[in-house]
Amino acid sequence: MTEDNEEFLDEELVDSNSIDNIDIDEENKGLYEHLNITVDKNQEPLRIDKFLLIHRHNSSRNKISQTCRAGNVVVNGAAVKQNYRVKPGDQVSVLLAHPPRENVIIPQNIPINIVYEDDDLVVVDKDPGMVVHPGFGNWDGTLVNALAYHFNQKGEKSDLDRVGLVHRIDKDTSGLLVIAKNEYALSFLAKQFFDRKTKRLYWAFVWGNVQDDEGTIRGHIGRHPKNRMQMHTYEDGSQGKHAVTHYKVLERFKYMTWVECKLETGRTHQIRAHFKHIGHTLFNDERYEGHTPLRGVNLPKYKQFIKNVFEILPRHALHAHTLGFIHPTTKKELYFESPMPKDMTDAVKKWRNYLEN
Repeated sequence: MTEDNEEFLDEELVDSNSIDNIDIDEENKGLYEHLNITVDKNQEPLRIDKFLLIHRHNSSRNKISQTCRAGNVVVNGAAVKQNYRVKPGDQVSVLLAHPPRENVIIPQNIPINIVYEDDDLVVVDKDPGMVVHPGFGNWDGTLVNALAYHFNQKGEKSDLDRVGLVHRIDKDTSGLLVIAKNEYALSFLAKQFFDRKTKRLYWAFVWGNVQDDEGTIRGHIGRHPKNRMQMHTYEDGSQGKHAVTHYKVLERFKYMTWVECKLETGRTHQIRAHFKHIGHTLFNDERYEGHTPLRGVNLPKYKQFIKNVFEILPRHALHAHTLGFIHPTTKKELYFESPMPKDMTDAVKKWRNYLEN
């Protein structure tokens, strides 16, 4: 299996703050149970490391591999290696050297836009500014807290700390997400993301006038060598993971371009890192230095105009526009489109008016 198929928990836009590293106590002293799962009766044989990627939020393949090598992944009472294949009925436990954080997900009455829901899943059109899952610095006020409240109001029970998120997007990215309600739906949907069979398009505003109407950006993506908060494109493939982004220009605004993106792979900050690499950083993307006016344009009126647009669109301009997948139970295709959010729509109107005048 090729490397670009390994990361099937969608990571292309996940905030790098959620990627942490935990040292494993290789002597197995003072271990605490962090996960205990009975494998669903409908689960197909799956490597334990891939299975844990689905069920261990904020975990990386490297962390899970280390945990397996340390003998801290236990199935039916015995430690297993990372190539063990889980079977229906298996009892899976993860043991770590530090005690689990008391992080019970608190239901919170936070408005969310649910565009579809049934017994297996829910599709949400997320507003910009909302964190998807509780984590360091954001233990409440997240989409998961809102969903917990929503399910409670319906009298449903859903263990969102164990199942749920198939993929994530950054706090300041808007658009469509699918959340599983049970372990079978989670595994079924995660497999589609793994195989890149979902139908997803993203809209982005990028600085400058993109030269070609259509194009493809290729380049491995890994940690920036100096700025650990950024991902970096290694065109020579010397570091990082293989990544491919296809794009199409939808509208040009002279100093800014509206593009549609289709991801062939799903790497952390893929769109943001790839477009920075080709000199077209996302508009108002502070983490990637896209929060200052385009260099070389010194007109005072232009700089004031950009300041006004930043006030209208106070976040990086990225939107998960479409989402299509096969339903885990009915096996029918579901397809959703999210309209451009108001802040991006208002920015487009302002740009058009600026160019006309």
